Amino acid sequence: MSEEIRPSILAGTWYPKNPDKLKHMIQKYLDHVEIPSIKSRIFGLITPHAGYIYSGQTAAYGYKQLLHREIDVVAIFCPMHHYGPGNYVVNGDIAYETPLGDVPVNRNLLNRLKKYVEIEEMFFDQEHAIEIQLPFLQSVLKNFSILPIMVGHNHVNDVEDMVSGLVEILHDQSALLVASSDMHHMNDYDAVKLNDTMVVDALKTYDLTNIRDVLSSSGCSVCGRVPISVVLETAKRLGAMNIQVLSQTNSADVIGSYIPGQYTVGYLSAAVY
Repeated sequence: MSEEIRPSILAGTWYPKNPDKLKHMIQKYLDHVEIPSIKSRIFGLITPHAGYIYSGQTAAYGYKQLLHREIDVVAIFCPMHHYGPGNYVVNGDIAYETPLGDVPVNRNLLNRLKKYVEIEEMFFDQEHAIEIQLPFLQSVLKNFSILPIMVGHNHVNDVEDMVSGLVEILHDQSALLVASSDMHHMNDYDAVKLNDTMVVDALKTYDLTNIRDVLSSSGCSVCGRVPISVVLETAKRLGAMNIQVLSQTNSADVIGSYIPGQYTVGYLSAAVY
């Protein structure tokens, strides 16, 4: 572990570097959400991780559900888009920097989790899918810490050690689980729509066998399928019973461009409660 703070790698590109502009952008997204609040405890979210101009509005549907809730620690799971040393990897710094301030890593819970599952540490990571969640969390929560865990190439069914460890360390915490994931990535708009609908239909059942079958099927390009598997299994063991899909779209619909063969990425926001 270092005593350093991980510098933002996204400020000024994936979201505004100026704090006031960033706050204004996020508030605009939150204000645009007009769906009823879920009254039950929210155990987890599935939320996208593209630049805010693409997926920020979709993400806001999930994060608005966290307003006025007391959450002390957020365990964020994301796919590793760059090379890493193991199945589960954390940045070794003590906090993550964003334009809205520093977000502390809960090293105490992380050290407890390491008793149940092997977790490697690395520095100078270029992973965007954890940092992109932080300004939204900073906008809707107060005084929280994070467990930021990058996931390697393990299978959706090979998550028992992580899940059991999370249940042990979080069962008495005011905790939230976040699966940072985009949906399908394809050079075919219609195929993205079709395949994302299959994922949504599976999620609505909250049948983990069914969900994992869809996520592990040939051709599935949901980048965070293992983070989703971890979050849904852990949430269920902690008491969650339902999944509500709050918003679903894709990059083509957001920018209004439908050129044949255009690379298209699906976005989804869902709450687990």
